[in-house]
Amino acid sequence: MADLNELSAQEIGRRLRLARETAKIKQEEAANFLGTSRPTLVSIEKGDRRVRIDELQKLASHYGVSVNALLRREAVHTDLVPRFRRLKETETDHAADAVQLLNDLVKAEIELENTLGVHRRKNYPPERGIATGNVVELAEKHAQDLRDWLGLGAGPIADIFSLIELDLGIRLFQRRLSPKSKVAGLFTYDQEVGACILLNANHPLERRIQSAAHEVGHFVGTRQAPEVLEEDEQFLSRDERYANAFGRAFLMPRKSFGESFIQIRAGMPKLTRRHIILLAHQYNVSREATVRRLEELELVKKGVWAWFEANGNITNVHAREVLGPAADRPDPAKDDANLPLSHRLSLLAYSAWQRELVSEGQLAELLKVRRVELRALLDKIALEESETDDLFKLPR
Repeated sequence: MADLNELSAQEIGRRLRLARETAKIKQEEAANFLGTSRPTLVSIEKGDRRVRIDELQKLASHYGVSVNALLRREAVHTDLVPRFRRLKETETDHAADAVQLLNDLVKAEIELENTLGVHRRKNYPPERGIATGNVVELAEKHAQDLRDWLGLGAGPIADIFSLIELDLGIRLFQRRLSPKSKVAGLFTYDQEVGACILLNANHPLERRIQSAAHEVGHFVGTRQAPEVLEEDEQFLSRDERYANAFGRAFLMPRKSFGESFIQIRAGMPKLTRRHIILLAHQYNVSREATVRRLEELELVKKGVWAWFEANGNITNVHAREVLGPAADRPDPAKDDANLPLSHRLSLLAYSAWQRELVSEGQLAELLKVRRVELRALLDKIALEESETDDLFKLPR
């Protein structure tokens, strides 16, 4: 743990302010608890007056954090929660829980990376902006520009999740939210931590792919504003209409998607479920997204998806009849989301603990898990490591 005097008064004040805001405690309440005036608390948070150790201990207890967490040098004190709280969409409890989860995941991952000296490569294109122009046309152009910039070519995107994490360097988390939560995804950009996306792992793979592409749209067009994507959203605002159109265009580019449809159609005069199933499978998107994109590109008449919905829909049973076993795609991200901690976070935690850079108690606090669960995880990874010999040693 860092000594109180090793951090500047401004840095300690900033960390205290963020801890207070995260705990949803007003300055007046915190000042009363501390037994001081509100101007004094303001001076502490601004760094004009250095906090005393007894004051720090009282405030940490009131905010539900430890003094150790506030003073740890490697600690990352993100302000994602206050940023999101400014959005009306985040007023529901489920949205607030999702925002807090994203904040906790980002904090834990960055703190462990900093502790271990792990550096994430960022490959961010410039923010495009959408202040003027037709948002749908802008989205089409920006989506194609990003594909060209990444060298994706014209065809389907095989793995958008890896593209987001490895090609762009965006922090991507897929975790299970409350079964009652309507949140499909979150996006935020912070100067200190970069771009971050959280996807609801309860949703089917194709739905999460579409949500991921939607959030990439926010990353490209409106990076500075945090965003909450909810199920059945109407996309009324300019930002949301742009992101929704970007997602469709990025996953199903106008030219190649249209050519693929013509090939799959094979000259047949009528559209069938089989056409949609094959095209959706080729582009790794949902059947609904496929039909709506065809309608948007005027390759089929408006109202086709409404007809399917009214006439038995296009179900998973239909897809299995056409595709066979290939209809059931592997979904490793959903399996990962079933674990208390993701595989990557588990390995980061073990590495930091094994090198005695972080204590077991600090890890349990940082990762928001019970110590008994953490101990079981650490023991399991340690056992796996003990089964290998020196031949498997990796360079630092």
